[in-house]
Amino acid sequence: MNPLRTVRRLLFHPLWLFFALPGYVSWRLLSALPIGPIGVGAGMVLLMAFCLFIPFSMRVRTMLDRKLAERISWVGYTAMGFFSSLFVLTLLRDLVLVSTHVFIPVEPARLTTLSAQLTLVLAFLMTVTGFIIARRRPGIVEVRIPLLGLPQALHGFSIAQISDVHVGPTIKRGFVERIVRRVNALDADLIAVTGDLVDGSVQQLSAHTAPLAGLTARHGAYFVTGNHEYYSGERAWTEEIRRLGMRVLKNEHVVLEHDGTTLVLAGVTDYGAHHFDPAQRSDPAAALHGAPADAGAKILLAHQPSSATAAAQAGFDVQLSGHTHGGQFWPWNFFIQFFQPFTAGLHRLKHLWIYVNRGTGYWGPPNRFGVPSEITRIRLVPAAP
Repeated sequence: MNPLRTVRRLLFHPLWLFFALPGYVSWRLLSALPIGPIGVGAGMVLLMAFCLFIPFSMRVRTMLDRKLAERISWVGYTAMGFFSSLFVLTLLRDLVLVSTHVFIPVEPARLTTLSAQLTLVLAFLMTVTGFIIARRRPGIVEVRIPLLGLPQALHGFSIAQISDVHVGPTIKRGFVERIVRRVNALDADLIAVTGDLVDGSVQQLSAHTAPLAGLTARHGAYFVTGNHEYYSGERAWTEEIRRLGMRVLKNEHVVLEHDGTTLVLAGVTDYGAHHFDPAQRSDPAAALHGAPADAGAKILLAHQPSSATAAAQAGFDVQLSGHTHGGQFWPWNFFIQFFQPFTAGLHRLKHLWIYVNRGTGYWGPPNRFGVPSEITRIRLVPAAP
């Protein structure tokens, strides 16, 4: 074994983050509180224990005691969100303190203590508020997409989109049942599920995804794979989702007859599917191959917004995506734009409209502070000439 490579792996191992985070917070935050050296030491040990608990909570799926595994997941994922907010707020506090000491003559000791207390309170409030927002029923977001030359029969054609539900450690059957009721109440012409439905195996989660069999729409429900399906056993989940009554589109399309007019609905595998199975490389052009050229509208379901360039080249009018969660909670909603071409909402790329759903559930921390989840009702409308 190469010694240099071993040292590099040790230095850059992700586990260091779980020591660096409580160390930095203790140094900059706890030491500013009137709790003395013993209090700081005890606080650091407690913070470190919780931080180390986070990766452990992500590996409890195989535990035989399912109730204990769920409790561990709740604690670990909630702690992940809390420490994320605490770390960012501590960084911001340091920036404020530097600016204040330079520009405003304030008693340093008093300001340091008050800002440390405020940071802890804000982190706690953000975590609680984000938890409440994440766990409540997703809101309905209404979106109108204008298309040139849209046939009269497709004026107002509606699609109910859900994405990134992430049924798994903390999202269970009850949450899914509420989504199904909410979607069915929209009475959409079709339902689109744009990936990342699950985080876990069919054996673990089939009882919790079972309510999805109740999704109903005039033209049915359609599904495309997200990256988390491949983490969770894509082949088994494809079979299960078909059993639930959804049509799985893998680089293919269907032609829907709607009031005498045709609409093409296509779907591609996840943008990174080829890393798991080379035969499933995402291909918007292949998905549209053989479709009628005179279709009233051509719509693509693609989990990741990154598919948009190929979708535009293939000739689609609309792409519906998810994946980004809109950043899920503050401040990551500002950083996500550095990693994704489109992060949330409606966008345009040449002639292609892209809508990115913020996610109907959440991944990891039950926290959606500043970035609420959504069920989207999309309507096709005629564009002005």
